[in-house]
Amino acid sequence: MKNYLTIKIQEARKKKRKLFCVFLTLGYPSIAATERLILSSEKAGVDIIELGFPFSDPLADGPTIQFSSEQAIKKNVTIQDALALVRRLRQKGSRIPILFFGYFNPVFSYGGKDFVRDARSAGMDGLIIPDLPPEEEEEFQKACRKQKLQRILLVAPTTQDKRAKMLVGKSQGFIYYVSLRGVTGARKALPGDMKAHLLKLKRMTPKPVLAGFGISTPEQAKNISRMSDGVIVGSAVIEHLKRGVPSAERFIEKMSRAVHGA
Repeated sequence: MKNYLTIKIQEARKKKRKLFCVFLTLGYPSIAATERLILSSEKAGVDIIELGFPFSDPLADGPTIQFSSEQAIKKNVTIQDALALVRRLRQKGSRIPILFFGYFNPVFSYGGKDFVRDARSAGMDGLIIPDLPPEEEEEFQKACRKQKLQRILLVAPTTQDKRAKMLVGKSQGFIYYVSLRGVTGARKALPGDMKAHLLKLKRMTPKPVLAGFGISTPEQAKNISRMSDGVIVGSAVIEHLKRGVPSAERFIEKMSRAVHGA
């Protein structure tokens, strides 16, 4: 089975194209809406989808994504729903890379190796599990490598250089740079030291470095994509989604044009 994340990164490198990743909470406002948004995002030029799995006790999520997760949890969204959605998208011909973004508790409850097998079989390309340090769950990591399910690791502004080098070395696909000291959420202004941190990471690795957390306007996305290899936008999409799917779709199109320099 092809890994669409690997293919997308190779294409972007060849074309010297920035990567735009959109975070969506599975099941907010409904699973049908999530499906529609993934398909419309692909048409709008979005490069990667982070499919956020709702969890009751997140470590990294701010109020906006917590709200969307709470709404999805009320509808009893399950990992099986996530797998079924990805499977349907692949059957419809969608080739956008899809990453599972979630906390380890639901994955552990499902069964780590079973989850990795089923996620890959459904057509997922990678995983982002912010509360699972690379020093832990060695068997889980082996299962990911065996199934060619790429594990993307996060590096924060507060990460010490020695640890950052270790994370950069172990991360597959790309490096997720957390641009804020804090949780997710749209911000009017972003840290002044972001460029220096991004340059330092880019010197450590040839892998793409994508910046996420707090990016909320086309202008911010455009500016940050000049310093990085791409951007990740989540909370700002969810804020627009509160006004309806069409509002979110228009915003995603604007952000995609900003990142890709259109």
